[in-house]
Amino acid sequence: MTTTRNGLKVLGFLVSTMILGFIYRAATNKSTVPYILSYISDPIIYTSMNPENILKEGNGIIFLETTDRMEPPSLVLCAIESAARVYPDRPVVFFMKGLTDINSEDDEKRAKERFPSLSSFENVYIFPLRMEKLFNNTPLLMWYLKADPKRERYWIHNLSDGCRMAMMWRYGGFYFDADVISMRPIPEKNFLTAENQHTSGSSVFGLSPHNSFAWTSLNDFVQNYNGDAWGNQGPTLFTRVLKQSCELSAFKSLDNIVCGNISFLHPERIYPIPYGGWKRYFEVWDKIPTFDNSYALHLWNYMNSGEKKTVVIGSNTLVENLYKQYCPSIYGLLAKNATTANQHT
Repeated sequence: MTTTRNGLKVLGFLVSTMILGFIYRAATNKSTVPYILSYISDPIIYTSMNPENILKEGNGIIFLETTDRMEPPSLVLCAIESAARVYPDRPVVFFMKGLTDINSEDDEKRAKERFPSLSSFENVYIFPLRMEKLFNNTPLLMWYLKADPKRERYWIHNLSDGCRMAMMWRYGGFYFDADVISMRPIPEKNFLTAENQHTSGSSVFGLSPHNSFAWTSLNDFVQNYNGDAWGNQGPTLFTRVLKQSCELSAFKSLDNIVCGNISFLHPERIYPIPYGGWKRYFEVWDKIPTFDNSYALHLWNYMNSGEKKTVVIGSNTLVENLYKQYCPSIYGLLAKNATTANQHT
């Protein structure tokens, strides 16, 4: 018995020594201190319900909310629902800046219950968006810590541009803007989507974890940062970095242009209606298009920021028909609310 107790004491001493040695080595390596401390202080990492675990396969679909808004408009919910339906075998993760910490499966379940149209989808997850943790060990951390949002003309948009690229570097998978309605699976892994013949968009793209394109883009973000130039950290950045690999010749067909290990998708795949025609989504069409050559539709919500156009139940507009087909859960709730409102008028 005494021998057993002594053995346990020795084992305990050895384990304690190893742990202390690990902490000492981490603490003396300044480059790893933020990374190590974030994992020590954040209990989320010790549960299965965290982004690291959910997105570990590198095949997730990522959406972002970089404001504190906790009541996203129907288009955001439609975008997430449509992705969950098109990619049922992939995790669809919505990161929200205004969300409190998720430390258990019950916490995550309660977060998802905020959005009835999403709560039934087992592949949908909602997590807090923590900027410093996301940017840790990337070129963006010092940029973020030094930034003064009050002096930034397009702060939320630039912050979103940084977050999406850091997400792709860290987790990989697909990134979608929250005004993109998915229709069919994108059959690529590493890809960008052309807005026009010679310019990349940044609203939909896919990369493997720790892809060199993402790391180059993170460095370019900081080195060529211009917060007053719209799109400089988004489409313009993507185009700059892509041109380092090849010349962007005009598309001669719907086939991709291949730049290194990146596929550059034809504008028809995501932007069949260009930004100048964004109002067409809110018009009635004689014949509803099938968009057979498209994987998803970008609805250019920023262009709509002034007029606040949205789906109107019973209007027969293109956007209403898209809701009916690709996000029927949120459409059903909108229709129910409209009926209830009419009954009380």
